[in-house]
Amino acid sequence: MNISSGIIPSAQKIVVYGPEGIGKSTFASKFPDPVFSDTEGSTKKLDVKRFDAPSSWEMLLMQAQYVRDYKPCKTYVIDTADWAERLCIQSVCARANKSGIEDFGYGKGYVYLRDEFGKLLNLLEEVIAAGVNVVFTAHSFLRKFEQPDEMGAYDRYEMKLSKFVSPMLKEWADAVFFVNYKTYVIDDGNGKKKAQGGQRVMYTTHNPCWDAKNRDNLPEELPFDFEQIRHILPETGAVQATAPQNAKQQAMDQLNAMEDKGDFEEVVESPKESPAEPQTLHSRDPVIQQLYDLMNESHVGEEELRAVIADKGYYPKETSIENYDKDFISGCLIAAWDQVYAQICEYNSVPF
Repeated sequence: MNISSGIIPSAQKIVVYGPEGIGKSTFASKFPDPVFSDTEGSTKKLDVKRFDAPSSWEMLLMQAQYVRDYKPCKTYVIDTADWAERLCIQSVCARANKSGIEDFGYGKGYVYLRDEFGKLLNLLEEVIAAGVNVVFTAHSFLRKFEQPDEMGAYDRYEMKLSKFVSPMLKEWADAVFFVNYKTYVIDDGNGKKKAQGGQRVMYTTHNPCWDAKNRDNLPEELPFDFEQIRHILPETGAVQATAPQNAKQQAMDQLNAMEDKGDFEEVVESPKESPAEPQTLHSRDPVIQQLYDLMNESHVGEEELRAVIADKGYYPKETSIENYDKDFISGCLIAAWDQVYAQICEYNSVPF
């Protein structure tokens, strides 16, 4: 049994939330060597590195896995958490063939949502262990709050997330910063009140009107400037992007692990020589687009996917993906893309 003492240097988990347009994405772009998963298109005006916009929850998980495995940056930014939660809700509902999270009844949908979002946070813990900072941005909104032991209610700022995901994200983070415009109400001399100020400020500790925290003894209020918190980040050297050394071997290792668990049956087929071709979008249906996005991220061709689907007996090989049932695409292909991809690797038996 080993006992250690002292401060342990580590990459940081930071959440920054506030009203729209205040500069959260710009603030996140100041972190060391960032790469964005831009779920809402808020980095279009910023000169930053970014993944393709994730069109599905599974695609967002794949991007986080890539950061974990190949470390192409020093900071991984998910912009924003509330739009990422929307992708998570879509995935949870698609798997259960529900039209909305409330359709589960008795709050069960939010429990499934919490568990699924927790998979992302667990994955990001592995990103942190690899030495990469993780930053979430999120929007804020005002909610009426009543304390059970006090009379009356008051407004407080909260993250625009569900009641299950929001506390989980705050608990996960090392630091939660609330940013807002600081205004003052003054008397104009004619018996009327008016607001002045508008300076952007960052709050670092809890207040009855907002949630915030930090573990670095920061002042309660700071100018909304990255230089104010730069010192809390670990001093790390340049992070070199690691090229995939053997994608085939990695996929086969994943496949073998799944087979040991009995997750799916073995597929035996003669090797194919042609690599997957870049996929183009043939339909503007959002479900089909999500599937094509995953195929493009994994470098999987339509012919390869149709071959595995036919081998499993779902559709004839000549059936176009556009003619697949939408519930089959969302519930079986998109929701279980890791398993589908592993089977394609086994079927092809060649590097991608």
